[in-house]
Amino acid sequence: MAAFIDRVVLHLSGGTGGHGCVSVHREKFKPLGGPDGGNGGDGGAVIFRVDSQVSTLLDYHHVPHRKAENGEGGKGGNRPGKHGESLVLPVPEGTIVKDRAGNILADLIGDGAEYVAAAGGQGGLGNAALASKKRKAPGFALLGIPGDERDVVLELKTVADIALVGYPSAGKSSLIAALSAARPKIADYPFTTLVPNLGVVEAGETRYTVADVPGLIPGASQGKGLGHEFLRHVERCAALVHVLDCGALETDRDPISDLDVIEAELAQYAVDSSFAGADGQLVPLNERPKLIALNKVDLPDGADMAEFVRPELEKRGYRVFEISAVARQGLRELSFAMAELVAEARAKIDAAPAVVEAPVIKPRAVNQRAFTIRREERNLEPLFRIIGEKPVRWVKQTDFRNDEAVGYLADRLAKLGVEDELFKVGAQPGDAVVIGDEDDSVVFDWEPTMSAGAELLGSRRGHDVRLEEMHRPTRQQKREEHQARKEAKQAARDELEAERRAGIWTESANYKMPAPEGDSDKA
Repeated sequence: MAAFIDRVVLHLSGGTGGHGCVSVHREKFKPLGGPDGGNGGDGGAVIFRVDSQVSTLLDYHHVPHRKAENGEGGKGGNRPGKHGESLVLPVPEGTIVKDRAGNILADLIGDGAEYVAAAGGQGGLGNAALASKKRKAPGFALLGIPGDERDVVLELKTVADIALVGYPSAGKSSLIAALSAARPKIADYPFTTLVPNLGVVEAGETRYTVADVPGLIPGASQGKGLGHEFLRHVERCAALVHVLDCGALETDRDPISDLDVIEAELAQYAVDSSFAGADGQLVPLNERPKLIALNKVDLPDGADMAEFVRPELEKRGYRVFEISAVARQGLRELSFAMAELVAEARAKIDAAPAVVEAPVIKPRAVNQRAFTIRREERNLEPLFRIIGEKPVRWVKQTDFRNDEAVGYLADRLAKLGVEDELFKVGAQPGDAVVIGDEDDSVVFDWEPTMSAGAELLGSRRGHDVRLEEMHRPTRQQKREEHQARKEAKQAARDELEAERRAGIWTESANYKMPAPEGDSDKA
């Protein structure tokens, strides 16, 4: 018999998108026929799907790491890469998907219900898709984006209409075996039932399911004994049946005290918000419809105990049934009473109007910003962090080994307004700029003098001349160079004057030729 696992932690990874292809069409008499690199395929997603043939999470307990297929890279001749196959993980009905913090992400009910837990990454564009009128032959392509990575918690909560609750060895397994075709393990020692058992019961025209879950002891709401392993499977049930042992051999136990203990544990258990009723109200376990089944009345002491406690239970407002799961006494009356509770619960669901939220179409705000810039400090130096979906995605798509691809990234960021915003927040040339969060980020020194328009530069394929090392003198350096040139000119004049005085030259360097005599007469 396979082990029953109803809670696992999975580490999921979507497939990485395939890289775009850099290719140029070549054929006879057409050595440069234009770019024809294809796009990369998208990565596959990780999907949970309800399968009626699956009843446990055992497979995921042994193999918790799951990853979808990566997308295939693009090829030449405008051939796109193949999309990665999605990884479909079958789960039992009633599985709840949560994150590490306990927030509910999905509640999978109904055969075939699906939830995309980790999306695949987008494939990169090939150079054929990046070509334009100004950039006719790109020498680069975009990289594929990695898929989502996340940790999720799967919890299986039994889907049943009625739950049988009670102390260990109260006869719950025997009762479900007598009411349905279920054949749980039955023994005369406590905690025989370690896994939930489901049975289908027919009473008249009503067909419903009954869950036999592990026994309850004091402190179960805090995890004592089987604790939450038991109570988790009661949350979905619309009604409860207290199975009280009237033939217990312990002298310190009786049906009344057993009922009080179980009711106290049910009251202390916090139900998940996903199990709200049809009206949206969350019903605690101790406030749901209940029946009392006094079991083991076939024993002499059991019949006397049932007759003794019945008036008190009826005084509290309970409907009480004296039964014997072994002798099959009183089962018909109990099954029809449970059918009434199930019919009432289903009628409330059918009668409750469906809550339909009117779709709200909101136009994109004119001043909506695609990114934000946060000023930080690193080693007492200013640092500016750019956070936004587009800049982060563009960085992931950039091949930093290709200068033209880096120039294309600079063009996209400038067009988005990143450079203008850096000026506004007080960034200076040479300051460190980070794009992305701490885990996945790119750091570079900001150089605002780089102009956009890599497609207009006549550089060789795969390179951007704007990224070549260029030394631009500062104002102080320009002043010093200008002063040095003036001093050099003055030194040259002084040298020529010294040579003239020594008789080498016949005129001074500062000598100005007189005007011709004819010109002076005319004046």
